[in-house]
Amino acid sequence: QVQLVESGGGLVQPGGSLRLSCAASRSIFVMNAMGWYRQAPGKERELVATLTSDGRTGYADSVKGRFTISRDNVENRVYLQMNSLKREDTAIYYCNMVPATQRDYWGQGTQVTVSS
Repeated sequence: QVQLVESGGGLVQPGGSLRLSCAASRSIFVMNAMGWYRQAPGKERELVATLTSDGRTGYADSVKGRFTISRDNVENRVYLQMNSLKREDTAIYYCNMVPATQRDYWGQGTQVTVSS
């Protein structure tokens, strides 16, 4: 059964940090690059961080140097450490394989709100 469960979001002040976690079913996790996507109100979903099964990472320019993606290959988990958060990071964050389309299964996501 396909499963993606994101957690760890919340309300944080600008400059703060959050760590997101994603529990993925092994069928998604084991053979794919995994990534974190986000969707802000009124905007398209965008890919912000990618991690391949052999450890290569990639980041959107908007988060480079502030976000770090990691994975636990034993627990089938993906993490996103977010530092120096900005108001424009406010969005719902999702994890999924990379690439993923609208037709693929998506979890409910976790809301991140950056506000003072």
